[in-house]
Amino acid sequence: MFSLRSILLICGLALTAAPVIANEETAATEGPSFDDKVAACAACHGENGAKPIMPEYPIIAGQHADYIATALRAYRDGRRNNAIMAAQITALQLSDTEIDRLGQHFSEQASPLTVLKMR
Repeated sequence: MFSLRSILLICGLALTAAPVIANEETAATEGPSFDDKVAACAACHGENGAKPIMPEYPIIAGQHADYIATALRAYRDGRRNNAIMAAQITALQLSDTEIDRLGQHFSEQASPLTVLKMR
């Protein structure tokens, strides 16, 4: 569908879309802030995860927190393959706690998705 060159270009754009941390020393010791990590997700999945920049990218707003966390761990651990997500996970250095926080954050966002409730 996409060439490797296109995927790398999109990934590079997504990574540069996240806010830059001004203090390089802090960035080297602490890494990107949680807000930076949310912004990196929004670079492709859209504001609040509700409006992806491409139709192939999923809406993550309103998705179940545990589903998002499981998917992110699978990308991080190599059990799920996607060049863009693998690059994002590596660049953002997501810990299990941050993965859980991202899942919770995006699950709480307003979504155009319909979630069916089990009886």
